[in-house]
Amino acid sequence: MLCIPICAQTTEAAVALMEQASPLADCLELRIDRIKDCNLEQLMQKKSPGTGILVTNRSAAEGGGFPGSERERIALLKQAVALGADLVDIEASTEKPLLKELQAQIEKHGRRTRWICSSHDLKGTPSEGALQKRFDACRRTGADLVKICTYARETADNLRVLGLIPFARKKGRGIIAFCMGEKGR
Repeated sequence: MLCIPICAQTTEAAVALMEQASPLADCLELRIDRIKDCNLEQLMQKKSPGTGILVTNRSAAEGGGFPGSERERIALLKQAVALGADLVDIEASTEKPLLKELQAQIEKHGRRTRWICSSHDLKGTPSEGALQKRFDACRRTGADLVKICTYARETADNLRVLGLIPFARKKGRGIIAFCMGEKGR
């Protein structure tokens, strides 16, 4: 699956990027934490048939740019669910009551939106055992998919993170696993 992130400063710029990227992608990731005047309703109206929409509102603690409160951040993800997003991404570090609110919104709308529980390490890549523990913690939230993203300090870090894929398959869970940084590319 090819997912293209849409990172823009304005809703208008995001719409233009969506129009360019849609023919190339299976899914577009709307990074609404980067859009200063985010109009989710307008963005969701631009969804192309056959192209999924993933809405991410990343917290500053995990590398995002959302300037508001945690409650405001989750409210936007709940709005994305109500507007028919195919996927939403929420961090495992989110306070449990807010995580439960998002889950309730997904249930209220017939589980048409799947959710990703993600964990980011912006400083490095932990050991295989620590990565597996992170995976299990994300899985226990009940998420449809788990995302583990770490920072590669050396090329071998990529192999350690990619090693989560067979681990996840054995547990019957979908996973997104990759490294950030120059060595992650």
